[in-house]
Amino acid sequence: MKQKLLDFLKIFVLFSIILFVLHFIINRLFLEEIIFYYSIWSIYAFHIISTFFIYFLLVYIHLNFSDKTGFAFMGASLFKMLAAVLFLLPMLINNENSPFINLLSFFIPYFLYLILETIFSVKLINSR
Repeated sequence: MKQKLLDFLKIFVLFSIILFVLHFIINRLFLEEIIFYYSIWSIYAFHIISTFFIYFLLVYIHLNFSDKTGFAFMGASLFKMLAAVLFLLPMLINNENSPFINLLSFFIPYFLYLILETIFSVKLINSR
């Protein structure tokens, strides 16, 4: 379990740093005049915590119930989607001036983290 998490963390930390820096630079250079509802820090805190928790859960399930790992991934992804909706709900309720750019600021990293989760989950499932 430790080795699988360490392998994931090596890529995950590097991926998160690169993605955060790119997002920060793009916001500073091209979107400076836009006031976002959520800060970049809060968006990445959500993504980093949820992605690590899901992968930790998948590794635990894979070690104890290896035939259920795929179902656990689908269930965890569903809960992550629900958590994303709950995270974004205050912005949507407040009738933010630019909801589309705020949603893009959240969902582009969301899908990139989802791709990373999927790649590592498939590797985990195929390692039986």
